[in-house]
Amino acid sequence: MKLYSGIDLHANSNLLAIVDENRKRMMKKKLANDPELILSTLQPYKADLVGIAVESTYNWYWLVDLLMEEGYQVHLANPSAIQKYSGQKHADDTHDAFWLAELLSLGILPEGYIYPKEIRPLRDLLRKRQHLVRLRTSLILSLQNIVTRNCGIKLSANHIKQLTEDRVHPYLQDQEELALVGTVSKESIDFLTRQIRRIESLVTQRIQLQDSYGLLLTLPGVGRILALVIMLETGPVQRFAKVGNYVSYCRKVRSQWFTNEKVKGKGNRKNGNQYLAWAFSEAAEHARRYHPASRTFYNRKLNQKNSPVAHNALAHKLGRAAYYIMRDNVPFEEAKLFA
Repeated sequence: MKLYSGIDLHANSNLLAIVDENRKRMMKKKLANDPELILSTLQPYKADLVGIAVESTYNWYWLVDLLMEEGYQVHLANPSAIQKYSGQKHADDTHDAFWLAELLSLGILPEGYIYPKEIRPLRDLLRKRQHLVRLRTSLILSLQNIVTRNCGIKLSANHIKQLTEDRVHPYLQDQEELALVGTVSKESIDFLTRQIRRIESLVTQRIQLQDSYGLLLTLPGVGRILALVIMLETGPVQRFAKVGNYVSYCRKVRSQWFTNEKVKGKGNRKNGNQYLAWAFSEAAEHARRYHPASRTFYNRKLNQKNSPVAHNALAHKLGRAAYYIMRDNVPFEEAKLFA
């Protein structure tokens, strides 16, 4: 007898359900997120279990790794692509767990990609770098505003970030309170800068660079760090059947529903990878500034619409180019992108 399991995962507990090949409910149990308890509960059914569907929540890593190491066939369910019965009046964890198991038994479970365990720590380290960069940027903007309000000048971000010289203190030293604001802000910014560089150094040492990394560096606006982010967040580009699937995953396509040429609603525009969305937005900003063909394309879109539309259009272009660069192992060709 073939059995199929679904696990509705939460922060401190999970609901484990099992159905047979006819979708008859065989077992359900709410368990604490305890590895030994989960494995002991599954053990009597292990020989007949064809697969286990685990909901892709924020904390799925440990459970998926645990089950795969024990030899179970694990499927990571994509919750944003799973539809429940329409008209349903009641739903709970039990229903959700059995629904995952039933979809798996029917062979129609929408699945997400299980990123390799050995590469995940480096990817998460780069994600932490991005977090620190955002924190540093907020401190820099706050400090710039303070200097502008009190001194009437605009201090550049590059001057503020310099580790070898404190260019902030001379502007605020005349007032003790403002001097302390400047000192605290500058020390915090310098601390974050050192931590960001520390992360960059470690990732560079540990990462096994793919051929696509060097090719991504030929893409306008993409430097050493953005190329690493794109490479690690994308994973095997072959998992995207078409370029449209990839740029959608990068959140670089509009999510709108049309009928009779009229907008009838919107989808989930945040469905996809936020880190790739950030990477291509950063690349678009750099390309707009320093790459002539990108700037020309941006200006043309700007004249037609507005700056957000022009920026997103350029980011979309760069995302498409990155897909073909990684898929075909070829360098960037300006003529093909902006033909």
